[in-house]
Amino acid sequence: MRSLFHLAYHVTDLDEARRFYGSILGCEEGRSTDTWVDFDFFGHQISLHLGKPFETTNTGKVGDHMVPMPHLGVILPLDAWNDLAARLAKADVEFVMPPTVRFKGESGEQWTMFFPDPSGNPIEVKGFADFAGIYAKQ
Repeated sequence: MRSLFHLAYHVTDLDEARRFYGSILGCEEGRSTDTWVDFDFFGHQISLHLGKPFETTNTGKVGDHMVPMPHLGVILPLDAWNDLAARLAKADVEFVMPPTVRFKGESGEQWTMFFPDPSGNPIEVKGFADFAGIYAKQ
């Protein structure tokens, strides 16, 4: 078994977080108290705690887009990525970087999108048709 990551960060409203991570992203809720909630974030554990979200700046360059740093991300098979992109669009989630393909036809071809959660925490989701290309050199 490969290891799993755990990340804990702040959100401003647990009910909003539950709607977003649970209903829109499709993450299963785990344990919780009145000040935090765990989610299965695509096979990894995130713990959302009430508090002030971390500061970000648009200093990451992805193609021609400046994206927020730091950010949380996950890589999905392309069919699951497409399903998620459609759910986000249907829920009128505002994209920092709309769904797009990078390195089309090249080694490491990937689809990516950036969007914030309701507390402003930036998330990147990548999609790969072939996971062997995740670490491909250009």
